[in-house]
Amino acid sequence: MAASMSGRLVLLACLVVAPLLLAGAARGHPWGGGLFPQFYDRSCPRAKEIVRSVVARAVARETRMAASLVRLHFHDCFVKGCDASVLLDNSTGIVSEKGSNPNKNSLRGFEVVDEIKAALEAACPGTVSCADILALAARDSTVLAGGPSWDVPLGRRDSLGASIQGSNNDIPAPNNTLPTIVTKFRRQGLDVADVVALSGAHTIGLSRCTSFRQRLYNQTGNGAADATLDVSFAARLRQGCPRSGGDGNLFPLDLATPARFDNLYFKNILAGRGLLSSDEVLLTKSAETAALVKAYAADVDLFFRHFAQSMVKMGNISPLTGAQGEIRKNCRRLNGNH
Repeated sequence: MAASMSGRLVLLACLVVAPLLLAGAARGHPWGGGLFPQFYDRSCPRAKEIVRSVVARAVARETRMAASLVRLHFHDCFVKGCDASVLLDNSTGIVSEKGSNPNKNSLRGFEVVDEIKAALEAACPGTVSCADILALAARDSTVLAGGPSWDVPLGRRDSLGASIQGSNNDIPAPNNTLPTIVTKFRRQGLDVADVVALSGAHTIGLSRCTSFRQRLYNQTGNGAADATLDVSFAARLRQGCPRSGGDGNLFPLDLATPARFDNLYFKNILAGRGLLSSDEVLLTKSAETAALVKAYAADVDLFFRHFAQSMVKMGNISPLTGAQGEIRKNCRRLNGNH
């Protein structure tokens, strides 16, 4: 009887998850938008090697930098497409995205991008875009942390402007509802499977107290903690994230293996130990996203495959190609600005 019940449960799980997995497989690796992995093979043959070596040094200096560089690419692509607009500093006519709510005192890795750009300019002046640097650095960071690799389509060019409004409005926030998060992804041409797979980047890195405080003290406006949060985990978090103050105190997004890219992020969610509200709602607010959380928790190879596919798809959001934009000599400013 037990064996028969367990067989039925496995079959049910397959029926729920299979359509999602087929959708993921169908997504494949479309090199759309004029991008392709061999773009610099002739014009700057050592480009990928240069990016990889600088990223490796940066991550060796500070393990957390791997997560920061993945996040930098994400925050770039969700605003005006993958065009390095996030790297621009304030200047005449440009209000930097670095000052937006999701980015201020939070986004990091800009100095590493500067270091990569300087090395590329020395090897191949005016050739490799800052947008492509972000895409390559995100892939290399994932690999260095133990995650999957993928061929990065290249050939993006750099934007001639920034959008602080887009940065404030388009990037999913830790306290957004699941429907809001899904809507923000769909606006970029990304689907529900991409939401769950890309959320898996939270298997590495740290988050500030201010990003999850409401879960500890006032999740629904009644002064109580989030009922979906493991009680002992919540007590531990409260020790370093008080009701007021300590906004910048840092906590691992994956308590178990914070520096290793694996699938324990999804196992943590199943145990009520997802740090952010946007993590936990993947399990509690939708049968479709919950099925994927469970599938990725059970099969790390499946998660790695879907994550790689979703990163390629995200990297293809509205790239500038051909004669659009420019190849910045300094990622922080337009070529005409000194």
